[in-house]
Amino acid sequence: MNLLDYVASRWQSLLVNSYQHVSMVVQCILLATIIGVLVGVAVYRSPAGAAIATALSSAILTIPSFALFGLLIPVFGLGVAPSVVTLVLYALLPIVRNTIVGLSNVDQPILDAARGIGMNRFSVLTRVELRLAWPAILAGMRVSAQMLMGIAAIAAYAKGPGLGNLLFMGLGQLGGANALNMALAGTVGVVILALVLDALFVLFGRLTTSRGIRG
Repeated sequence: MNLLDYVASRWQSLLVNSYQHVSMVVQCILLATIIGVLVGVAVYRSPAGAAIATALSSAILTIPSFALFGLLIPVFGLGVAPSVVTLVLYALLPIVRNTIVGLSNVDQPILDAARGIGMNRFSVLTRVELRLAWPAILAGMRVSAQMLMGIAAIAAYAKGPGLGNLLFMGLGQLGGANALNMALAGTVGVVILALVLDALFVLFGRLTTSRGIRG
């Protein structure tokens, strides 16, 4: 049986695994964005705070994914919980860094004008600074999403959902019937989902960013 025949005969299970995979990634990106933007807002005015936040989120990426999953399994057990925690941690760096950069690069005259018309600090942040920083934040989300698509496949090591289960099963049964097809289906599926998700991020960015900000 070739790959196309394998996919055609198991398209329903592949569809379920694909949905679980992309759903987990998207939910983790949303959680990481909330955390990352809050961290960025808290530290972007402090060079020391920004450096510490960036260094800590960078340090997470130096931990091999297998090792991080292994460290979290005794704490959270197997399944969704260690997978989500791991993916959120890995997604933080691009979002935190781009939030800090985006907020720091807002022109001071724009902020002065906003304060001059009576906006308070919270209004300036939410209605001016974050809106102008949004393209940078979104770029960080796109980078994180592409990283997580691949890392999420390793979540199968912790019994997490997604296409990684096919990949691990295939690699574990190499030499057996359809083992290579399973591994290829999981790998190709991850690549396709990553491309589709990135295209959706581009569309989302066009819909949520004003023409003036896009330039």
